[in-house]
Amino acid sequence: MTVPSLFTLLLALAVSLWSSNVSASPEYHEQLLLQPLPQSSLLASFNFRSNTSQQSFDNQHFRYFPRALGQILQHAHTKELHLRFTTGRWDAGSWGPRPWDGSKEGGTGVELWAWIDANDDDEAFAKWITLTQSLSGLFCASLNFVDSTRTTRPVVSFEPTGDHSDANGLHLLHGTLPGEVVCTENLTPFLKLLPCKGKTGISSLFDGHKLFDAAWQSMSVDMRPICPEEGDCIVQIEQTVDMVLDIERSKRPRDNPIPRPVPNDQLVCDTSKPYNSEDTCYPLETVTEKPWSLQEVFGRPLNGACPLTDSDGSSVESICLRVPHERTVFTSDGAIEAKKDDGFSRCFTLPASEPFDLMVPEQTMNSHVPIEVPILHAERTIIGHGQGRGGMRIIFDNPSNTTAVDFIYFETLPWFIRPYIHTLQATIRGHDGVRREIRADDLISETFYRPAIDRERGNQLELALSVPAASTVTLTYDFEKAILRYTEYPPDANRGFNVAPSVIRILNGEDKPVYIRSTSLLLPLPTPDFSMPYNVIILTSTVIALSFGTIFNILVRRVVSADEAAALGAQTLKGRILGKLLAIRDRIRSKSIKIE
Repeated sequence: MTVPSLFTLLLALAVSLWSSNVSASPEYHEQLLLQPLPQSSLLASFNFRSNTSQQSFDNQHFRYFPRALGQILQHAHTKELHLRFTTGRWDAGSWGPRPWDGSKEGGTGVELWAWIDANDDDEAFAKWITLTQSLSGLFCASLNFVDSTRTTRPVVSFEPTGDHSDANGLHLLHGTLPGEVVCTENLTPFLKLLPCKGKTGISSLFDGHKLFDAAWQSMSVDMRPICPEEGDCIVQIEQTVDMVLDIERSKRPRDNPIPRPVPNDQLVCDTSKPYNSEDTCYPLETVTEKPWSLQEVFGRPLNGACPLTDSDGSSVESICLRVPHERTVFTSDGAIEAKKDDGFSRCFTLPASEPFDLMVPEQTMNSHVPIEVPILHAERTIIGHGQGRGGMRIIFDNPSNTTAVDFIYFETLPWFIRPYIHTLQATIRGHDGVRREIRADDLISETFYRPAIDRERGNQLELALSVPAASTVTLTYDFEKAILRYTEYPPDANRGFNVAPSVIRILNGEDKPVYIRSTSLLLPLPTPDFSMPYNVIILTSTVIALSFGTIFNILVRRVVSADEAAALGAQTLKGRILGKLLAIRDRIRSKSIKIE
């Protein structure tokens, strides 16, 4: 019997809460899930969900649904929305599968896709621009830079998660900003969309200093319509914040944020090593779990339960912790603990208005929470050398020894990358080390490629392929780098140009697919010598000055012979002397008149 993961339990709990209240009036639920990870890390998943009836949404009667976002969606005719803010890198080798099976995660930077109701593609793109510019102002992000060159229309990579009565008139548009820096300017509008707005409930733990100091963090906003078999349709908005915090780093006090080395007398060294000495220390592997609490990790305690979570105020399990049941966990007075049957999960019902803190003391680790192996490992890098050409290499590794993995690979490239699809090659290697060359068509069942148009749209590539069990597949293809205009280079052109992460949708036969996103890439392009404009300006100014001075001298100055110049000079000198004498005479006469 396999142990259910934290995210499976979360999904089951969310489904049960929704199914029991889907036909009721507008509702609001929130939950926090905590799971210690290897290497002194802590995964914290915040989930907020608000429901409102479709009729109230159409009539702009907003209570739990944020009015600012609802009016934007209505104005842009957006029927379903998915927005992601992500920074950092998820370490799948140490932390296991991604939270929510990757469905709440986006690529590095900002990622947005939406289904828009429109008559044709041109109208859909016009409403898409309206949507991105409005969301840019709402979330203080650079979404207004998502133009036609950064917009794609995926074919099979994304499917709507909501219930749409007429899906034929919906247009899917997708845009990314891999170079966007996510900061507290995005967190503040995110909190304002919540009913309790970070004052009470689990959202009171949010601190920008802690959130953006995490090794990996993702914020998501999902809006979709849901129509159950019985009852009226509702409009649901779900906001999620996932972060992986370093426990020791997060426990540093605010007045001492700079990490300092541990004193020598506090080092725990393995004295059995032959090189152990006063100046050489090999860390001793610890057998105890490091202590932590909510106040130490987040810098503040939880400020009670949000009063809008249910009707009676305190009957919802707002916090769940995933540690073995034999571990000791201390909580504040008034909290009710409930352990689950899996042996690893326990949930707490918070007091209505009292602060809540949870503390896990240092104790011996006799058992561990099992970490599942990801279904697929993916890696993407740029290969080649030189300024004119390059290549892309994508590696897929299937750790399963019995089951093949079928998935959709979606990649969007900027227009200044010109891929040669005919150079697509595949190499497969088994875990036993045997390598063999195969045709790419043997692994790829379907291919969709939309070539780029310079300065109008980017490249779009979607592949449906399969990786056999216990095998590693490597795809490579070549591309050519375009030369940009001088004004198209950013101020930090030598840093490189951002290439958006690829999206992998694993088709594992379940209702909700698993998503994996690769890291973003930096592409070096042929960069001109930016000192040349300065040199051209200096040379041009010098030539103009010399030419103007010469022409001005010719037009203004009088050309005479040497004798005439001497005569003019003498006459000029004689006139000056005569003028001085006349001035002295007039001055003497004026004085004599005054004396008389």
